[in-house]
Amino acid sequence: MSNLNLNKVVLAGRLTSDPELKQTQSGVSVTSFTLAINRRYVSRNNEQAEQQTDFINLVAWRQTAEFICKYFRKGSALCVTGSIQTRSWQDNQGQRRYATEVVVDEAMFVDSRNESAGAQGGSYVPDAYNATPSYSSTPATAPNFEELNTDDDLPF
Repeated sequence: MSNLNLNKVVLAGRLTSDPELKQTQSGVSVTSFTLAINRRYVSRNNEQAEQQTDFINLVAWRQTAEFICKYFRKGSALCVTGSIQTRSWQDNQGQRRYATEVVVDEAMFVDSRNESAGAQGGSYVPDAYNATPSYSSTPATAPNFEELNTDDDLPF
């Protein structure tokens, strides 16, 4: 039996409300938000593909939370990577409650600059080896390739 453990999520959708930056008692930035994500499916009694919307709860911490709250608003398209987390607690009536959410590791723009309200482009990817967050405000440039002369006779 394999000891494979993998918990990786990639989601792209639209924010259902403006993200709100909060601070824990120890001063750590956090935001919780919901992404609306369209999903195609074929119903049993109808062979046509239909569309359904899933609402996925997410939480982001520290610089990732700050990045999301600074550049995204309700309706903004957002792509995230992260992992699924399940937590439980006891409510005021003594009932056991559960929540499943995605903990965001990386967040990036989906829309172009013109389509993102107030967005400046780029993405935030945390750097595990550097305490300073790295923000990119310019899109990656295409590599400069040299054109090859293909007029030569090829042996195949």
